[in-house]
Amino acid sequence: MNDNGLIRNLGVYGYDEVEPLILAALVTGDPLLLIGEAGTGKTYLLNSISEALGLEHRHYNASLISFDDLVGFPCPDTKFTKIKYLETPATAWKAESILIDEISRCKPEHQNRLFSLIHERKLQGMNLPKLHYRWAAMNPCNQDQTGENYEGSIPLDPALADRFSFIVQVPDWSEISDDDRALIADPRGDGRISRDVTGLKKKLTGFRRRFKRLLSKPPSEILRYATAAGTLLGEARYRISPRRVRQLAKNLIAICSQRNGRMNESDFKLVLDWSLPHRAWGVSPKDVVLKAVHRSAWECAFLNGNRMWLNQLHLESRIDKRIAKIIKSCPDSDTGTLAVTQTLSILSGDQCAAFAFALYPVATSGQLEIGREGISELSKIASKVIDVKGEISWQERFNETGTNHPDFNRYSRVLSSCRGKRRERAQQLFHHLLVTNTSCENAKDLEANFHQCITLIGRHLSAANHRDLQSL
Repeated sequence: MNDNGLIRNLGVYGYDEVEPLILAALVTGDPLLLIGEAGTGKTYLLNSISEALGLEHRHYNASLISFDDLVGFPCPDTKFTKIKYLETPATAWKAESILIDEISRCKPEHQNRLFSLIHERKLQGMNLPKLHYRWAAMNPCNQDQTGENYEGSIPLDPALADRFSFIVQVPDWSEISDDDRALIADPRGDGRISRDVTGLKKKLTGFRRRFKRLLSKPPSEILRYATAAGTLLGEARYRISPRRVRQLAKNLIAICSQRNGRMNESDFKLVLDWSLPHRAWGVSPKDVVLKAVHRSAWECAFLNGNRMWLNQLHLESRIDKRIAKIIKSCPDSDTGTLAVTQTLSILSGDQCAAFAFALYPVATSGQLEIGREGISELSKIASKVIDVKGEISWQERFNETGTNHPDFNRYSRVLSSCRGKRRERAQQLFHHLLVTNTSCENAKDLEANFHQCITLIGRHLSAANHRDLQSL
C-alpha cells in the first residue's frame, strides 16, 4: 500500500516522489535535511508537519542564530555554585521539534555547536528529553545550471552531514506536474497550515509499530543490499562510513514499514539516492554510478542464476582479481558484457584504463565471454591512443617502435621490470593516461597512478591461464 498524499493533505504539493523519505524520517525520528532552491517549500513543509502533529516547535535561522538563542542566558545561582540558564520562548529545552533553517549559511564554529544537538539531542552536554525531531534546510552550495548562485551557502562539514539520515533534494518548479503547479499558484493557500492530527498522526503510529517489529529482526535482503551498496560506493570513490551503511539499512526498514513489509526495486533506489550525505558538502554523486551500484546491490539481495556470479564479481574489491574472474569463469557473453559495462561505470579513470588495456586484447582475440557491446566499451578506451603525433590505432601502436612521448623517459624506471608484450601494453597505457590526464591533477599523481595500473595488469596477467598471455 502506498500512503502518498499525507503531505498533500497539509497543503504542500509536488512532493509525492520524496514523501516516503520524509515519512520515514518521521517514523525513525532521525535527523532530516532538505536541500533545494529558494521558494521550493522546504520551511513551509517542516513547519506544517510540526503544526499538524501538535508539536512544541522551534524555528531557528542558522545564519543569525547565537548560542544564547538555543540555551538561554547563563546565570549563577544564589550560592554561586552552579550555572543556570534563563529560558526564553525561543530556547530549545522544551522543544519537541527543531528546524534549523539556512544551515549552510552557518559559520563553521556554529556548525560545531549544532553538532551535538543534531546528533545526540544535547546542548552543553545536557539532554533535551522532549526533543523528538531535528530538521534542517539549506540552499544548494554550488551554482546551479541556471546560473543562480547562493552567496554564503557553504558546504556542510562532512561529519555533520553524515548525522542526517536523509539528505533530500526537493523538487523545483520544472519538476512539478501541471496540476500541482496550479495548486501552488493559488494564493488562497498562502500561510494556511493544516492541523491534520487524525490523518498524519494516526498513520505514523501504525508505521512506527511496524518499524519496531521489523527493526527487531531486519529482513536479510535489506542487510545484503546495504552491505553491497556500501562496498560498491567505496569502489566508486563515494566512500560512506560504516555508520552510514547501518543508517541505509535503517532507512530501508523505515520505508518497508510504510509498505506493509513489501518493497519494490524503485523503493530501494529511492532510499539509496537520498541516503548519501555527499550532496550536503557539495558533491552530487553521478547518476550512472548510483544506477550501477543500485542494480548490483539489488541483485545481490535478490540473487538468481548468472546474476549471482555478476554480484560476486562486483563485491570483489581488487580490480586484478575481478579481471581474472571475468577471464576464467564468466558464464556467457551477456553476463560478460554486463560485467564490463557495470565495472567501467563505477571505476575511476585510471582504473578504467588499466581494466580496458588488460582485457581488450583478450576480448578481440575471441577468448573472452563478452558480447559486442562489451568489446565496444573496452575499445573506447583501449583501441585509440592519442599522441603528440596524432591518433594511432591499437595495432599500429602495438607494432611501432620509437614513438615515445617526450616525457616517456621519466617513467622508464616504472617500465624497467616489464618485458615483451607487457612492456608494449604498459607503454600504450602510459600514453593514454598522460594525454587524457585521467583522474590525475599533476604529473606526480599520474606517475603514481601509472605505477598502480602496471602493477594491476601484472597481477592480472600472472593469474590468467590463456596461452597467448603467458609471455606477458
